[in-house]
Amino acid sequence: MSEHSSTLLLFGATGDLSRRMLLPSLYALHADELIDPALRIFGTARSAYSDAEFREFARTALCEFLPEDRKAEGMIDAFLQRLHYQALDASQPDGFAALADKIGDISGGLSIFLSTAPSLFEPTIKGLHSAGLAGDNVRIGLEKPLGNDLASSCQINDAVNAVFPEKRTFRIDHYLGKETVQNLMALRFANMLFEPLWNANAIEHVQITVSETVGLEGRAGFYDDTGALRDMVQNHMLQLVALTAMEPPANLDATAIRDEKVKVLRALRPVAEGDVVTGQYGDGAVKGEAVKSYDSDLGKPSDTETFVAIKAYVDNWRWQGVPFFLRTGKRLPERRSEIVIQFKPVPHNVFGARGGRLEANTLIIRLQPEEYVRLLVMAKEPGLDRGGVTLREVPLDLSLTTAFAGSRRRIAYERLLLDLIEGDQTLFVRRDEVEAQWKWVDAIRELWKTTGLRPKNYGAGSWGPNAAIALAERDGVSWHE
Repeated sequence: MSEHSSTLLLFGATGDLSRRMLLPSLYALHADELIDPALRIFGTARSAYSDAEFREFARTALCEFLPEDRKAEGMIDAFLQRLHYQALDASQPDGFAALADKIGDISGGLSIFLSTAPSLFEPTIKGLHSAGLAGDNVRIGLEKPLGNDLASSCQINDAVNAVFPEKRTFRIDHYLGKETVQNLMALRFANMLFEPLWNANAIEHVQITVSETVGLEGRAGFYDDTGALRDMVQNHMLQLVALTAMEPPANLDATAIRDEKVKVLRALRPVAEGDVVTGQYGDGAVKGEAVKSYDSDLGKPSDTETFVAIKAYVDNWRWQGVPFFLRTGKRLPERRSEIVIQFKPVPHNVFGARGGRLEANTLIIRLQPEEYVRLLVMAKEPGLDRGGVTLREVPLDLSLTTAFAGSRRRIAYERLLLDLIEGDQTLFVRRDEVEAQWKWVDAIRELWKTTGLRPKNYGAGSWGPNAAIALAERDGVSWHE
């Protein structure tokens, strides 16, 4: 199998993910000459498009979602000539032969990006296999959701692995393609400053927040069957926990990194009753605009959670006793993804006798919408100190946008699609990781069932139910807001 595939096949090519992310990402790779000029790109979906109609669909998507400085008519035209299309109902096995005929020669390698409903994974894999589109020179990228619990995830993975072995299976978590997430590893493992302190001896607690201002946004059916725990915690947030807590890998290859991540996921302590809070947004206001409750958005009453806060522990030597506070939700005050490392206070305040008050150091790693690393440190205010020493917390900022102003910022799918085409699995999730994540999440859902836990109401535009504040305050912790 050649390292670089000569053909890329996109399932769900007329969907929202394709419009917003996949087609703009592939265009950016084309414009920057990062993909082979001979790479052919095929799209497939139920829509009955011709090649010309699909190219026009792609042109419209690029005009809508590309930044203005990326729009070059001649370049867009050249990119569109790469695109081909074959309509397919993935639930009908007989349609795959026509798809294979349209694609033609795949001796140079085929990469498949599969974004489909969980119910279509098995028939799609079988259809690809029967049509000769699953040989040794074919690799497959799987977009979530990969099931809705451990059992269904195993069923999907078994179906995939029956045709595509693990070395040719690329499970996608787009958070792993974010530049700042990868900078988390650089921060830890390329700087002597942090790693000696990255443990229970120096760190008091860790907070991870992934907040959204939006509601259902056209995902009502999927979201109501899924909820915040399975939509966000099971994948994105647990991957951030793993990257934050992992031991240094021996090197940067896919096996070494994923070996260390799965150790963290397997070390997660089962969540105890009282260490998890769920919520569902009610009427309120977000960014000054009135919004309706979840039930109103959905059009019917529901017990699905739109907010989760969890106090988690990683039971190993490095992190013993350090709580990881996880929080995610919809209709919160702002869109934010960040990791906050709260260090312990210094053991003795030498400035105390002269009135100097200390705050423990805090490291903030902001993933979105801004991308920065901020270390809050104590400094002395200027003056002669006759009335006492005044200390103040000041930030040491590394803005990735500013520091690398000359470098083009890449969206996550640009990197992930390029890695799929080139066969690099480093930023993709291995099966044992997925199953460790589901095992932990399934136990939480079982806890909810046995304790009768129901989501608490919170006003849209707030930071969730009051119980989430109490969850942290029991440990003397305030959420970073």
